[in-house]
Amino acid sequence: MAVPAAAMGPSALGQSGPGAMAPWCSVSSGPSRYVLGMQELFRGHSKTREFPAHSAKVHSVAWSCDGRRLASGSFDKTASVFLLEKDRLVKENNYRGHGDSVDQLCWHPSNPDLFVTASGDKTIRIWDVRTTKCIATVNTKGENINICWSPDGQTIAVGNKDDVVTFIDAKTHRSKAEEQFKFEVNEISWNNDNNMFFLTNGNGCINILSYPELKPVQSINAHPSNCICIKFDPMGKYFATGSADALVSLWDVDELVCVRCFSRLDWPVRTLSFSHDGKMLASASEDHFIDIAEVETGDKLWEVQCESPTFTVAWHPKRPLLAFACDDKDGKYDSSREAGTVKLFGLPNDS
Repeated sequence: MAVPAAAMGPSALGQSGPGAMAPWCSVSSGPSRYVLGMQELFRGHSKTREFPAHSAKVHSVAWSCDGRRLASGSFDKTASVFLLEKDRLVKENNYRGHGDSVDQLCWHPSNPDLFVTASGDKTIRIWDVRTTKCIATVNTKGENINICWSPDGQTIAVGNKDDVVTFIDAKTHRSKAEEQFKFEVNEISWNNDNNMFFLTNGNGCINILSYPELKPVQSINAHPSNCICIKFDPMGKYFATGSADALVSLWDVDELVCVRCFSRLDWPVRTLSFSHDGKMLASASEDHFIDIAEVETGDKLWEVQCESPTFTVAWHPKRPLLAFACDDKDGKYDSSREAGTVKLFGLPNDS
């Protein structure tokens, strides 16, 4: 059975202990000009601000393609949308309708007004920020935990806890295809060219299907343990996977070979995001920091401190701003109450 990454603890993931290194991990010499330049930028823009978003923990954050809005999905059964104004997020709306936790959401790849949410209530919902209404509710067979929108905008893929992936026509809102997998499906994604579909699985493999035929192309043994998350870089050169062995591996899209490894986290890697220029990779786990690496070398560029495990990270599509959400508790009154905040790193220190 598939488990949402946000729900995974070290025990569930068979953590291999601090500092587990893969044999192909390499260390490079001296920081690049890019790293030095970004470190200089972040020294003046290292502020993280938090913004109230939900009444329970936030599972997923994502930016609209134009970077004007950030959406968040929560255990409180709602989605929230913020507008990015200069150096802050301003809450625009809360989207109600789901009958269970919103585990993942994503935006239309080229229409900045549409986003889709996946919920444990066995539906997905498409929302329009112009009308703030749900424009479609699509019933599915199981409790949904993964969702992605194809790069051409025509199809939405949704995965459920029973390892079924359903492909839904984004215009007619009808199911086009359905695949039941015999392994635990963790995260799903199209490649940037829209002609292959990738799944990470509980056996540490990346399964690749042709699209739209959905015929197996290749299965890559990526990690010795549970392969949790996958992201494609916006330039189309690499994709990255994160795993229960606390490693992030970077893959060449064309050759399908592992290029390098990032091993600064000690806990299962739950979430990944490439920066808009494809040069930085943020990765996070139950470690109390988010690692920001230079993609080309694997060198540590920065780390963002957090007080609790991180569920989700998302770089802004145009600027070096990182949205994220953690398993925060509202310590002021009741240490067991979830805070439900969304955070933004990369703001000017004097803002």
